[in-house]
Amino acid sequence: MPGVTGEVEAAVAEAFRAEWGRVVAALIARTGDWDLAEECAQEAFASALRVWPRDGVPERPGAWLTTTARNRAVDRLRREAAGAAKLREVAALAPAGGSAPDPGELVEAAEEVPDERLRLIFTCCHPALSMEARVALTLRTLAGLTTAEIARAFLVGEAAMAKRLTRAKRKIRHAGIPYRVPPAHLLPARTPSVLAVVYLLFGEGYAATAGADLVRVGLSAEAIRLGRVLVRLMPDEPEAAGLLALMVLHDARRVARVGASGEVVPLEEQDRSRWDAELIAEGLETLEGELRRGRAGPYQVQAAIAACHARAAVAEETDWRQIAALYGELVRLVPSPVVALNRAVAVGMADGPEAGLALVGALEGALPEYHLLPATRADLLRRAGRRGEAADAYREALALVTVDAERRYLQRRLREVEAALG
Repeated sequence: MPGVTGEVEAAVAEAFRAEWGRVVAALIARTGDWDLAEECAQEAFASALRVWPRDGVPERPGAWLTTTARNRAVDRLRREAAGAAKLREVAALAPAGGSAPDPGELVEAAEEVPDERLRLIFTCCHPALSMEARVALTLRTLAGLTTAEIARAFLVGEAAMAKRLTRAKRKIRHAGIPYRVPPAHLLPARTPSVLAVVYLLFGEGYAATAGADLVRVGLSAEAIRLGRVLVRLMPDEPEAAGLLALMVLHDARRVARVGASGEVVPLEEQDRSRWDAELIAEGLETLEGELRRGRAGPYQVQAAIAACHARAAVAEETDWRQIAALYGELVRLVPSPVVALNRAVAVGMADGPEAGLALVGALEGALPEYHLLPATRADLLRRAGRRGEAADAYREALALVTVDAERRYLQRRLREVEAALG
Protein backbone atom coordinates (compact mmCIF):
# COMPACT_ATOMS: atom_id res chain seq x y z
CA MET A 1 0.00 0.00 0.00
CA PRO A 2 1.50 3.39 -1.01
CA GLY A 3 2.62 5.50 1.93
CA VAL A 4 2.82 2.59 4.35
CA THR A 5 6.35 2.33 5.70
CA GLY A 6 8.07 -0.94 6.36
CA GLU A 7 8.10 -0.11 10.07
CA VAL A 8 4.32 0.35 10.16
CA GLU A 9 3.77 -2.80 8.10
CA ALA A 10 5.93 -4.71 10.56
CA ALA A 11 3.96 -3.23 13.49
CA VAL A 12 0.64 -4.26 11.92
CA ALA A 13 1.99 -7.74 11.15
CA GLU A 14 3.18 -8.15 14.74
CA ALA A 15 -0.15 -6.87 16.05
CA PHE A 16 -1.93 -9.39 13.83
CA ARG A 17 0.10 -12.27 15.25
CA ALA A 18 -0.39 -11.11 18.83
CA GLU A 19 -3.88 -9.63 18.80
CA TRP A 20 -6.04 -11.33 16.16
CA GLY A 21 -7.35 -13.94 18.59
CA ARG A 22 -8.06 -11.30 21.24
CA VAL A 23 -10.02 -9.07 18.86
CA VAL A 24 -12.09 -11.92 17.43
CA ALA A 25 -12.74 -13.40 20.87
CA ALA A 26 -13.88 -10.05 22.25
CA LEU A 27 -16.43 -9.59 19.45
CA ILE A 28 -17.71 -13.16 19.48
CA ALA A 29 -18.21 -12.89 23.24
CA ARG A 30 -20.43 -9.86 22.77
CA THR A 31 -22.33 -10.75 19.58
CA GLY A 32 -22.18 -14.52 19.21
CA ASP A 33 -21.71 -13.89 15.48
CA TRP A 34 -18.48 -15.55 14.33
CA ASP A 35 -18.58 -14.20 10.79
CA LEU A 36 -19.28 -10.64 11.93
CA ALA A 37 -16.39 -10.87 14.41
CA GLU A 38 -13.91 -12.06 11.78
CA GLU A 39 -15.02 -9.51 9.18
CA CYS A 40 -14.84 -6.58 11.60
CA ALA A 41 -11.45 -7.75 12.84
CA GLN A 42 -10.19 -7.77 9.25
CA GLU A 43 -11.55 -4.24 8.76
CA ALA A 44 -9.78 -3.07 11.91
CA PHE A 45 -6.41 -4.31 10.68
CA ALA A 46 -7.04 -2.72 7.27
CA SER A 47 -7.83 0.53 9.07
CA ALA A 48 -4.55 0.27 10.99
CA LEU A 49 -2.66 0.22 7.68
CA ARG A 50 -4.38 3.48 6.73
CA VAL A 51 -4.32 5.30 10.06
CA TRP A 52 -1.09 4.29 11.78
CA PRO A 53 1.21 5.81 9.12
CA ARG A 54 -0.53 9.13 9.75
CA ASP A 55 -1.10 9.04 13.53
CA GLY A 56 1.67 6.69 14.63
CA VAL A 57 1.48 3.21 16.12
CA PRO A 58 -0.67 3.40 19.27
CA GLU A 59 0.80 2.62 22.65
CA ARG A 60 -1.55 -0.36 23.01
CA PRO A 61 -2.21 -1.71 19.52
CA GLY A 62 -4.51 -4.47 20.77
CA ALA A 63 -6.81 -2.04 22.54
CA TRP A 64 -6.91 0.23 19.48
CA LEU A 65 -7.75 -2.71 17.21
CA THR A 66 -10.42 -4.09 19.55
CA THR A 67 -12.14 -0.73 19.80
CA THR A 68 -11.97 -0.16 16.05
CA ALA A 69 -13.40 -3.63 15.34
CA ARG A 70 -16.14 -3.07 17.90
CA ASN A 71 -17.05 0.25 16.29
CA ARG A 72 -17.27 -1.46 12.90
CA ALA A 73 -19.57 -4.08 14.41
CA VAL A 74 -21.78 -1.39 15.98
CA ASP A 75 -22.08 0.36 12.61
CA ARG A 76 -22.91 -2.90 10.83
CA LEU A 77 -25.50 -3.95 13.37
CA ARG A 78 -27.17 -0.54 13.35
CA ARG A 79 -27.49 -0.68 9.58
CA GLU A 80 -28.96 -4.15 9.76
CA ALA A 81 -31.10 -3.65 12.89
CA ALA A 82 -34.60 -4.73 11.99
CA GLY A 83 -35.68 -6.41 15.19
CA ALA A 84 -35.22 -6.62 18.93
CA ALA A 85 -32.41 -9.17 18.76
CA LYS A 86 -30.21 -6.97 16.57
CA LEU A 87 -30.95 -3.94 18.72
CA ARG A 88 -29.86 -5.86 21.81
CA GLU A 89 -26.56 -6.73 20.07
CA VAL A 90 -26.02 -3.04 19.29
CA ALA A 91 -26.69 -2.14 22.91
CA ALA A 92 -24.24 -4.79 24.10
CA LEU A 93 -21.47 -3.46 21.87
CA ALA A 94 -22.07 0.29 21.94
CA PRO A 95 -20.56 2.40 24.73
CA ALA A 96 -22.68 4.55 27.02
CA GLY A 97 -24.18 7.46 25.12
CA GLY A 98 -24.88 5.40 22.02
CA SER A 99 -22.20 6.81 19.71
CA ALA A 100 -19.25 5.03 18.21
CA PRO A 101 -16.23 7.08 19.36
CA ASP A 102 -12.78 7.42 17.90
CA PRO A 103 -10.62 4.42 18.85
CA GLY A 104 -8.08 6.61 20.57
CA GLU A 105 -10.64 7.68 23.14
CA LEU A 106 -11.49 4.21 24.33
CA VAL A 107 -8.31 2.18 24.66
CA GLU A 108 -9.04 1.49 28.32
CA ALA A 109 -12.59 0.37 27.59
CA ALA A 110 -11.34 -2.02 24.93
CA GLU A 111 -9.32 -4.18 27.33
CA GLU A 112 -10.92 -7.60 27.20
CA VAL A 113 -11.79 -9.98 29.98
CA PRO A 114 -8.56 -12.01 30.27
CA ASP A 115 -10.10 -15.41 29.54
CA GLU A 116 -12.05 -14.56 26.36
CA ARG A 117 -9.47 -16.31 24.18
CA LEU A 118 -9.72 -19.29 26.50
CA ARG A 119 -13.48 -19.33 25.94
CA LEU A 120 -12.82 -19.20 22.22
CA ILE A 121 -10.37 -22.12 22.36
CA PHE A 122 -12.79 -24.28 24.33
CA THR A 123 -15.66 -23.42 22.00
CA CYS A 124 -13.57 -24.26 18.92
CA CYS A 125 -12.61 -27.55 20.54
CA HIS A 126 -16.07 -28.59 21.78
CA PRO A 127 -16.48 -32.40 21.62
CA ALA A 128 -19.65 -32.01 19.53
CA LEU A 129 -17.44 -30.88 16.63
CA SER A 130 -15.30 -33.25 14.59
CA MET A 131 -11.56 -33.11 15.12
CA GLU A 132 -11.00 -31.67 11.63
CA ALA A 133 -13.56 -28.92 12.37
CA ARG A 134 -11.87 -28.13 15.70
CA VAL A 135 -8.49 -27.70 14.03
CA ALA A 136 -9.88 -25.60 11.18
CA LEU A 137 -11.84 -23.31 13.50
CA THR A 138 -8.85 -22.87 15.80
CA LEU A 139 -6.65 -21.88 12.86
CA ARG A 140 -9.26 -19.46 11.52
CA THR A 141 -10.41 -17.73 14.68
CA LEU A 142 -7.37 -17.85 16.96
CA ALA A 143 -4.50 -17.85 14.49
CA GLY A 144 -6.14 -15.74 11.78
CA LEU A 145 -5.21 -18.00 8.87
CA THR A 146 -7.30 -17.46 5.76
CA THR A 147 -9.55 -20.20 4.42
CA ALA A 148 -7.14 -20.65 1.50
CA GLU A 149 -4.15 -21.03 3.87
CA ILE A 150 -5.99 -23.63 5.97
CA ALA A 151 -7.04 -25.50 2.85
CA ARG A 152 -3.45 -25.60 1.56
CA ALA A 153 -2.20 -26.76 4.93
CA PHE A 154 -4.47 -29.79 4.89
CA LEU A 155 -4.34 -30.46 1.16
CA VAL A 156 -8.01 -29.83 0.39
CA GLY A 157 -9.71 -27.36 -1.92
CA GLU A 158 -10.56 -23.88 -0.67
CA ALA A 159 -14.28 -24.40 -1.39
CA ALA A 160 -14.27 -27.63 0.63
CA MET A 161 -12.55 -25.94 3.55
CA ALA A 162 -14.99 -22.99 3.40
CA LYS A 163 -17.89 -25.44 3.65
CA ARG A 164 -16.19 -27.18 6.56
CA LEU A 165 -15.81 -23.92 8.46
CA THR A 166 -19.38 -22.85 7.67
CA ARG A 167 -20.76 -26.18 8.91
CA ALA A 168 -18.76 -25.90 12.14
CA LYS A 169 -20.00 -22.35 12.84
CA ARG A 170 -23.57 -23.37 11.99
CA LYS A 171 -23.35 -26.29 14.39
CA ILE A 172 -22.13 -24.01 17.17
CA ARG A 173 -25.05 -21.67 16.52
CA HIS A 174 -27.83 -24.22 16.00
CA ALA A 175 -26.74 -26.69 18.66
CA GLY A 176 -26.41 -23.91 21.22
CA ILE A 177 -22.80 -24.77 22.05
CA PRO A 178 -21.99 -22.32 24.84
CA TYR A 179 -19.24 -19.76 24.39
CA ARG A 180 -17.48 -20.35 27.67
CA VAL A 181 -14.80 -22.17 29.58
CA PRO A 182 -16.51 -25.34 30.85
CA PRO A 183 -17.42 -25.55 34.54
CA ALA A 184 -14.77 -26.98 36.82
CA HIS A 185 -16.21 -30.51 36.86
CA LEU A 186 -15.92 -30.74 33.05
CA LEU A 187 -12.45 -29.25 32.68
CA PRO A 188 -10.50 -32.50 33.21
CA ALA A 189 -12.41 -34.11 30.34
CA ARG A 190 -12.33 -31.11 28.00
CA THR A 191 -8.79 -29.77 28.41
CA PRO A 192 -7.17 -32.78 26.68
CA SER A 193 -9.23 -32.00 23.58
CA VAL A 194 -7.87 -28.45 23.49
CA LEU A 195 -4.30 -29.64 23.90
CA ALA A 196 -4.82 -32.40 21.32
CA VAL A 197 -5.97 -29.89 18.70
CA VAL A 198 -2.88 -27.73 19.21
CA TYR A 199 -0.57 -30.76 19.13
CA LEU A 200 -2.25 -32.14 16.01
CA LEU A 201 -1.71 -28.77 14.38
CA PHE A 202 1.97 -28.82 15.40
CA GLY A 203 2.40 -32.40 14.23
CA GLU A 204 1.00 -31.64 10.79
CA GLY A 205 3.42 -28.73 10.49
CA TYR A 206 6.45 -30.53 11.92
CA ALA A 207 6.01 -33.85 10.10
CA ALA A 208 3.44 -33.52 7.32
CA THR A 209 1.38 -36.62 6.66
CA ALA A 210 1.42 -36.20 2.87
CA GLY A 211 2.87 -34.11 0.06
CA ALA A 212 6.18 -32.75 -1.10
CA ASP A 213 7.14 -30.95 2.10
CA LEU A 214 8.19 -32.76 5.26
CA VAL A 215 7.95 -29.55 7.30
CA ARG A 216 5.30 -26.82 7.05
CA VAL A 217 6.87 -24.10 9.15
CA GLY A 218 3.78 -21.88 9.30
CA LEU A 219 1.62 -24.55 10.91
CA SER A 220 4.13 -25.55 13.57
CA ALA A 221 4.85 -21.87 14.35
CA GLU A 222 1.13 -21.18 14.83
CA ALA A 223 0.81 -24.20 17.11
CA ILE A 224 3.71 -23.00 19.28
CA ARG A 225 2.19 -19.53 19.45
CA LEU A 226 -1.15 -21.02 20.54
CA GLY A 227 0.73 -23.17 23.06
CA ARG A 228 2.27 -20.08 24.60
CA VAL A 229 -1.16 -18.46 24.77
CA LEU A 230 -2.54 -21.53 26.54
CA VAL A 231 0.27 -21.49 29.11
CA ARG A 232 -0.45 -17.83 29.88
CA LEU A 233 -4.20 -18.43 30.09
CA MET A 234 -3.96 -21.74 31.98
CA PRO A 235 -0.99 -21.27 34.33
CA ASP A 236 -2.19 -24.05 36.66
CA GLU A 237 -2.51 -26.68 33.92
CA PRO A 238 0.80 -28.61 33.92
CA GLU A 239 0.04 -30.44 30.68
CA ALA A 240 -0.30 -27.13 28.82
CA ALA A 241 3.27 -26.32 29.82
CA GLY A 242 4.31 -29.90 29.00
CA LEU A 243 2.85 -29.54 25.51
CA LEU A 244 4.64 -26.23 24.96
CA ALA A 245 7.95 -27.73 26.10
CA LEU A 246 7.44 -30.71 23.79
CA MET A 247 6.68 -28.56 20.75
CA VAL A 248 9.55 -26.14 21.38
CA LEU A 249 12.09 -28.95 21.87
CA HIS A 250 11.00 -30.62 18.64
CA ASP A 251 10.97 -27.37 16.72
CA ALA A 252 14.53 -26.63 17.86
CA ARG A 253 15.64 -29.48 15.56
CA ARG A 254 13.53 -28.41 12.57
CA VAL A 255 16.21 -26.96 10.26
CA ALA A 256 18.41 -30.04 10.70
CA ARG A 257 15.66 -32.53 9.79
CA VAL A 258 15.77 -32.11 6.02
CA GLY A 259 18.95 -32.55 3.99
CA ALA A 260 20.15 -30.58 0.98
CA SER A 261 18.66 -33.18 -1.37
CA GLY A 262 15.26 -32.89 0.31
CA GLU A 263 15.31 -36.16 2.22
CA VAL A 264 14.57 -36.58 5.90
CA VAL A 265 17.68 -36.68 8.10
CA PRO A 266 17.30 -39.14 11.01
CA LEU A 267 18.06 -37.88 14.50
CA GLU A 268 21.37 -39.69 14.83
CA GLU A 269 22.69 -38.11 11.60
CA GLN A 270 21.56 -34.54 12.24
CA ASP A 271 24.08 -31.71 12.56
CA ARG A 272 23.39 -30.73 16.15
CA SER A 273 25.18 -27.41 15.74
CA ARG A 274 22.15 -26.39 13.67
CA TRP A 275 19.73 -27.02 16.53
CA ASP A 276 18.26 -23.84 18.01
CA ALA A 277 19.92 -23.37 21.41
CA GLU A 278 17.45 -20.69 22.55
CA LEU A 279 14.45 -22.89 21.86
CA ILE A 280 16.12 -25.80 23.64
CA ALA A 281 16.75 -23.61 26.68
CA GLU A 282 13.11 -22.46 26.67
CA GLY A 283 11.86 -26.02 26.40
CA LEU A 284 14.08 -27.36 29.15
CA GLU A 285 13.20 -24.51 31.50
CA THR A 286 9.47 -24.93 30.86
CA LEU A 287 9.63 -28.69 31.36
CA GLU A 288 11.77 -28.65 34.49
CA GLY A 289 9.52 -26.08 36.11
CA GLU A 290 6.49 -28.32 35.59
CA LEU A 291 8.14 -31.59 36.59
CA ARG A 292 8.98 -30.05 39.97
CA ARG A 293 5.26 -29.53 40.55
CA GLY A 294 4.32 -33.20 40.70
CA ARG A 295 3.32 -36.25 38.69
CA ALA A 296 3.91 -36.01 34.96
CA GLY A 297 1.23 -36.40 32.30
CA PRO A 298 1.63 -37.66 28.72
CA TYR A 299 2.82 -34.37 27.22
CA GLN A 300 5.35 -33.88 29.99
CA VAL A 301 6.68 -37.42 29.50
CA GLN A 302 7.02 -36.85 25.75
CA ALA A 303 8.78 -33.56 26.48
CA ALA A 304 11.14 -35.38 28.85
CA ILE A 305 12.00 -37.78 26.00
CA ALA A 306 12.68 -34.84 23.67
CA ALA A 307 14.82 -33.29 26.42
CA CYS A 308 17.00 -36.44 26.56
CA HIS A 309 17.81 -35.93 22.88
CA ALA A 310 18.31 -32.18 23.31
CA ARG A 311 20.85 -32.67 26.10
CA ALA A 312 23.03 -35.04 24.06
CA ALA A 313 25.82 -33.07 22.41
CA VAL A 314 26.45 -35.99 20.04
CA ALA A 315 24.22 -38.92 19.13
CA GLU A 316 26.43 -41.39 21.01
CA GLU A 317 25.71 -39.58 24.30
CA THR A 318 21.95 -40.14 24.04
CA ASP A 319 20.61 -41.81 27.19
CA TRP A 320 18.58 -44.52 25.46
CA ARG A 321 17.91 -46.42 28.68
CA GLN A 322 16.26 -43.35 30.16
CA ILE A 323 14.31 -42.83 26.94
CA ALA A 324 13.15 -46.45 26.94
CA ALA A 325 12.02 -46.09 30.56
CA LEU A 326 10.12 -42.91 29.71
CA TYR A 327 8.41 -44.66 26.79
CA GLY A 328 7.44 -47.43 29.20
CA GLU A 329 5.70 -44.82 31.35
CA LEU A 330 4.11 -43.27 28.26
CA VAL A 331 2.73 -46.64 27.14
CA ARG A 332 1.12 -46.94 30.57
CA LEU A 333 -0.44 -43.47 30.26
CA VAL A 334 -1.32 -43.75 26.55
CA PRO A 335 -1.70 -47.44 25.57
CA SER A 336 -1.28 -46.80 21.83
CA PRO A 337 0.45 -49.05 19.28
CA VAL A 338 2.25 -45.98 17.88
CA VAL A 339 3.71 -45.23 21.32
CA ALA A 340 4.62 -48.91 21.68
CA LEU A 341 6.42 -48.75 18.32
CA ASN A 342 8.45 -45.78 19.50
CA ARG A 343 9.30 -47.69 22.67
CA ALA A 344 10.52 -50.57 20.50
CA VAL A 345 12.96 -48.20 18.79
CA ALA A 346 14.27 -46.98 22.15
CA VAL A 347 14.62 -50.52 23.51
CA GLY A 348 16.41 -51.51 20.31
CA MET A 349 18.89 -48.70 20.82
CA ALA A 350 19.34 -49.44 24.53
CA ASP A 351 19.40 -53.26 24.53
CA GLY A 352 20.24 -54.15 20.94
CA PRO A 353 18.24 -54.48 17.72
CA GLU A 354 17.00 -58.02 18.43
CA ALA A 355 15.27 -56.78 21.60
CA GLY A 356 13.61 -54.04 19.58
CA LEU A 357 12.57 -56.50 16.85
CA ALA A 358 10.82 -58.70 19.40
CA LEU A 359 8.66 -55.75 20.42
CA VAL A 360 7.98 -54.77 16.81
CA GLY A 361 6.89 -58.34 16.06
CA ALA A 362 4.25 -58.06 18.77
CA LEU A 363 2.76 -55.06 16.93
CA GLU A 364 2.30 -56.77 13.56
CA GLY A 365 -1.32 -56.32 12.54
CA ALA A 366 -1.89 -53.46 15.00
CA LEU A 367 -0.79 -50.73 12.57
CA PRO A 368 -2.01 -51.64 9.07
CA GLU A 369 -0.98 -49.24 6.30
CA TYR A 370 1.34 -47.38 8.73
CA HIS A 371 4.65 -47.05 6.90
CA LEU A 372 6.68 -46.47 10.05
CA LEU A 373 6.06 -50.04 11.25
CA PRO A 374 7.95 -51.72 8.35
CA ALA A 375 10.39 -48.77 8.31
CA THR A 376 11.22 -49.38 11.99
CA ARG A 377 11.53 -53.13 11.40
CA ALA A 378 13.81 -52.41 8.43
CA ASP A 379 16.09 -50.16 10.46
CA LEU A 380 16.41 -52.66 13.29
CA LEU A 381 17.09 -55.48 10.81
CA ARG A 382 19.78 -53.34 9.14
CA ARG A 383 21.42 -52.69 12.51
CA ALA A 384 21.28 -56.42 13.25
CA GLY A 385 23.07 -57.18 9.98
CA ARG A 386 20.04 -58.99 8.51
CA ARG A 387 20.28 -57.06 5.24
CA GLY A 388 18.09 -59.24 3.02
CA GLU A 389 15.18 -59.00 5.43
CA ALA A 390 15.88 -55.29 5.87
CA ALA A 391 15.63 -54.74 2.10
CA ASP A 392 12.24 -56.45 2.03
CA ALA A 393 11.01 -54.31 4.92
CA TYR A 394 12.24 -51.11 3.25
CA ARG A 395 10.31 -52.05 0.09
CA GLU A 396 7.20 -52.63 2.20
CA ALA A 397 7.58 -49.21 3.82
CA LEU A 398 8.11 -47.54 0.44
CA ALA A 399 4.81 -48.95 -0.78
CA LEU A 400 3.04 -47.14 2.06
CA VAL A 401 4.91 -43.84 2.56
CA THR A 402 3.12 -40.63 1.45
CA VAL A 403 5.70 -37.90 2.18
CA ASP A 404 8.34 -37.34 -0.50
CA ALA A 405 11.15 -36.48 1.94
CA GLU A 406 10.61 -39.73 3.86
CA ARG A 407 10.37 -41.68 0.60
CA ARG A 408 13.81 -40.40 -0.45
CA TYR A 409 15.29 -41.44 2.88
CA LEU A 410 13.85 -44.95 2.62
CA GLN A 411 15.10 -45.25 -0.96
CA ARG A 412 18.61 -44.32 0.19
CA ARG A 413 18.53 -46.94 2.95
CA LEU A 414 17.25 -49.56 0.50
CA ARG A 415 20.09 -48.81 -1.92
CA GLU A 416 22.61 -49.13 0.93
CA VAL A 417 21.43 -52.56 2.04
CA GLU A 418 21.09 -53.78 -1.54
CA ALA A 419 24.67 -52.66 -2.24
CA ALA A 420 25.87 -54.49 0.87
CA LEU A 421 24.13 -57.64 -0.35
CA GLY A 422 26.10 -57.42 -3.58
